[in-house]
Amino acid sequence: MPTLWMHPFSSYCQKVLIALYENGTAFTPRLVRLELPEDRAALAALWPLARFPVLVDGGEAIAESSIIIEHLDRAHPGPAPLVPADALEVRFMDRVFDLWVQGPMQAMVNDALAPAGQRSPARVDRGRGDLATAYRWLEGRLAGRDWAAGRAFSMADCAAAPALFYAHWVQPIPADLPVLNGYFRRLMARPSVARVVDEARPWRHLHPIAPAGDLP
Repeated sequence: MPTLWMHPFSSYCQKVLIALYENGTAFTPRLVRLELPEDRAALAALWPLARFPVLVDGGEAIAESSIIIEHLDRAHPGPAPLVPADALEVRFMDRVFDLWVQGPMQAMVNDALAPAGQRSPARVDRGRGDLATAYRWLEGRLAGRDWAAGRAFSMADCAAAPALFYAHWVQPIPADLPVLNGYFRRLMARPSVARVVDEARPWRHLHPIAPAGDLP
């Protein structure tokens, strides 16, 4: 049985957890608290950058959320593939959510975590601008789709759920984007997503920014 080294409040860990829950894959969760030297050292022994998630499966340590999901799809397939054979759009949308929704959001969070003398309003403004651009681009890209890459739930949606949840936390999705808002509601209602949201709820006090939007 694979073991997932993770923290429930981490967006990239949530991305993998959604994939695991979506397909009912049995696994052992290994909670990692990076503030504890022993936990950080144990994680670094698997992946020297000491970043989660890391999946240990069959004696192999696999890092990076998208690669973990691809591995799970091959080694522990579920009822439907999360990375189908014709997966170019799935991988593209996965990258969009990781880089252009998570990225700007994380820039704002990192700024809030920085010491007062190292904060940068310009960096926050860039993050807000990039996130606003991503929201409006997604409004067009998602039109006519049930899920991020088409009709089937995929790895792209595993990426989208935590990315949009935390992005909406710091910069709410505008009300004049009905397609994106509808997609966000569908994501939050998906049982696998609702489960990771609930499991992360006890850790919300760790976020350095008060929620700016309504959250499930």
